[in-house]
Amino acid sequence: MKFSAQEEYGLRCLVTVARHHNITIPEIGKKEGLSEAHVAKVLMELRRGGYLESTRGQVGGYRLARKPEDIVLGEVLAHLGGRLYDKSFCEKHTGKGETCGRSAGCSIRTLWSEVQDAVDSVLGNITLADIVAGEEEEQRIQLAASAPEFVRGRS
Repeated sequence: MKFSAQEEYGLRCLVTVARHHNITIPEIGKKEGLSEAHVAKVLMELRRGGYLESTRGQVGGYRLARKPEDIVLGEVLAHLGGRLYDKSFCEKHTGKGETCGRSAGCSIRTLWSEVQDAVDSVLGNITLADIVAGEEEEQRIQLAASAPEFVRGRS
């Protein structure tokens, strides 16, 4: 299984907006190492999905349309790239026939359905707030580890 670039960059841009509250396309591009054109495309999709709002003008930029704790990552990923497996999957992969010859009692379909359920179980319980908090904790840990010994000894 692979996640697409759109999903990866979409989540990265969303996290950046959450951390900076009102940020422009050039600023996001610089922070994420992405071209402005690519950032604009991803942000437009996130705005269409109802995750971002934008303001034009000199003091304009992007901000979250909802609270970070109300943005579920499973929904964002489904919006950006779709689900790994849905009921139409078998209709798209019929081989040479018009319908799949394994429609009844297909163990592979059961497998993909269980994989999707597991992914939904994980991603359906993680919010943007969780990711932002996790990043902040990682940064604190890295800063503490890189501090000189005499500073670490004080805590």
